[in-house]
Amino acid sequence: MSFAKALSGIALGAAMALSFTGCSVPGDDAAQNAPVVDGALKIGFSQATQQSPFYVALTDAAKAEAQAQGDELFYADANGDITKQNNDVQDLITRGINVLVINPVDPKGVTPSLAAAEAAGIKVVTVDRPVESGAASFVGRDNKAMGELVGKAAVDTLGPDGGKIIEIQGDAGGAVARDRRDGFQAAVSGRPNITIVEGPYCDYIRSKAVTAMQDLLQAHPDLKGVYAQNDDMALGAMQVLAENNRTDVKVFGVDGLMEAVRAIADGDQYVATALNDPDAEGRLAIQTAAKVARGESVPEFVDAGTGLVDKSNASALVGQSTFAAE
Repeated sequence: MSFAKALSGIALGAAMALSFTGCSVPGDDAAQNAPVVDGALKIGFSQATQQSPFYVALTDAAKAEAQAQGDELFYADANGDITKQNNDVQDLITRGINVLVINPVDPKGVTPSLAAAEAAGIKVVTVDRPVESGAASFVGRDNKAMGELVGKAAVDTLGPDGGKIIEIQGDAGGAVARDRRDGFQAAVSGRPNITIVEGPYCDYIRSKAVTAMQDLLQAHPDLKGVYAQNDDMALGAMQVLAENNRTDVKVFGVDGLMEAVRAIADGDQYVATALNDPDAEGRLAIQTAAKVARGESVPEFVDAGTGLVDKSNASALVGQSTFAAE
């Protein structure tokens, strides 16, 4: 695939993202009536978890952007616990924040947080995972488009022979996991020569994927590919494959983790991933929150962009950052 084709994938993602807007995160009356703030802001940021390189990088970028803007960031890590996240948001509100950025552990489970923010007259921006209502804007990517980009790469790679693909999933009930699954499976649907085996939820954590892959490889020795819903899990699966001399099995991931990009550039087993730069997303989230707090108009969906990474462009994207970016 040429780099031009990879760029066309970005256009595809953007086009699909546009169809995604307008229904994901409609604003609410309280958000419209919240007071407009001049001067330095107090921004609350409730992060779902730090148990992933992606979220660590996103958090670091958000903190850096708030500092660059001259704003004060109050940060809380929910550690994957929705009850803790709702309690964290209550604490952030008592600190007198002007606007709330939240990456929901569970988009439905944060309803108490959204209600509390509305009652306090605080506008909300969601990042990485949207909610159905209660937010002024969602900053993220079209994860279904990302899954579809990688799914098409898997179809091209396996060719007419097809085969069995094991899918290692993110978090149970999560919108990101659902969309990356649906996008990938949409790309391979109608291909009777390809069978998808849905593996366990590994919460985007490499060590959990290693354990899962050890069992999956024993149960499905005839597999031809592994699709993991993030690169960290995909790399864990590839580790197990290497330990069992199964370098014939092709690996596909999502996120553009630099370790995965290097594996794509340097070898033949890791075939493709989709860009998901957390630095850009974290900075956009803070920028959007600042605009919302100051009464500026923002889109309901702020697209952080994506694109396919494969052998044709991986070498050009290799760098010193944790995640690849264009």
